[in-house]
Amino acid sequence: MRVLALDTCLSACSVAVLDGDRVAASACEPMERGHQERLAPLAREVMAQAGLAFTDLDRIAVTLGPGSFTGLRVGLAFAKGLGLALGRPVIGLGCLEVLAAPYAEAPGRTLALLPGRGDAVCRQVFEGGAALGPPELVPLAALPDLSPVARIVGAAGLADGLFPGAERLAAAFPDAVLAARLAMDRAPEALAPLYMRPPDARLPGGRLPA
Repeated sequence: MRVLALDTCLSACSVAVLDGDRVAASACEPMERGHQERLAPLAREVMAQAGLAFTDLDRIAVTLGPGSFTGLRVGLAFAKGLGLALGRPVIGLGCLEVLAAPYAEAPGRTLALLPGRGDAVCRQVFEGGAALGPPELVPLAALPDLSPVARIVGAAGLADGLFPGAERLAAAFPDAVLAARLAMDRAPEALAPLYMRPPDARLPGGRLPA
């Protein structure tokens, strides 16, 4: 199975292509802005490096958040458009799940963290490769109720002073290669973006964008 994975949710534009178990090509460019301009050219470059045409793909994977409003929608819109044009399924993955994926077989709980707004954080807990609940936005002060935790991934510095003895494994953004691996056997579901906070922009009448 050939999978193209995309991530634009956080501080990078990341693309990877897997051909079975083999990483055919990948690229990651750290950036806070500019995902919209860079994603399509980067995807073309990675596909060319892999020696594949887009029509050779079996499915597309994309991270759905939590993430910035603009970056998240850039990746999702591109993945949906490409999937529609190719007639291929699009698999959505949570950023926190991808961050925790390398430790699926490690003993103990893995706490995946991303910053929210103000003193809030986005968290999700995993054990044995399975999520113990959905991603949630909580005050930083609420984190200790999760003890015991074996490791903290993602924005691990947010938990400084908490969870003594827990391993801290900082990562600024998800790995598109891991996202592609997770998508290999995942059944397609409705693609629903997960924002760290509501967008500041409003439609006429004060409505939030979909």
